[in-house]
Amino acid sequence: MEHITEREALGELLDRQAISDCLLRYARGVDRVDEELIRSAYWEDAHDAHGAVNGTPEELLAWFIPNQPEREVAQHFLMNQFVELRGNEADAETYFISVAKKYGSEEIETVGGRYVDLFARRQGEWRIQTRLVLLEWQCLGDASGMGQRLSRSHRGSRDLNDPCYSRPASPRFEVRTTPV
Repeated sequence: MEHITEREALGELLDRQAISDCLLRYARGVDRVDEELIRSAYWEDAHDAHGAVNGTPEELLAWFIPNQPEREVAQHFLMNQFVELRGNEADAETYFISVAKKYGSEEIETVGGRYVDLFARRQGEWRIQTRLVLLEWQCLGDASGMGQRLSRSHRGSRDLNDPCYSRPASPRFEVRTTPV
């Protein structure tokens, strides 16, 4: 096994964290329909093979954004991650689960898969250069009682009005029973 210095080990940890942060920006951007946050995860000349889209980040957004008003709920969960660093490039495999429900639907869709990414570091910043989305499973669940179950809970929204954009976080005293 090759010996690395403490400084090199720290550099690797910082690179891995920057890659993880980039993936989290992407997931949050998708869930909040925040175009700028999604863009911030990709280099402008990146390529995304996303199933329905096989092109640039702008082509991905042109397909993704118009489909979002019909979705009441969307959440992405990022899990197991393997990152192999190679200088200013890194290969990453990240498992994900995506959950979505359309307005008026009594079903919730759950999809599992992996993001297989090539990251590039430019001027000290890591972003996605190439993405391959591998879908591995999908199922539908019963969401028929969701509205009633959540009617007494604080609700978020799939836009920039979501409470996660308020800084600092502050309490909400009224329960919102309908989405924004």
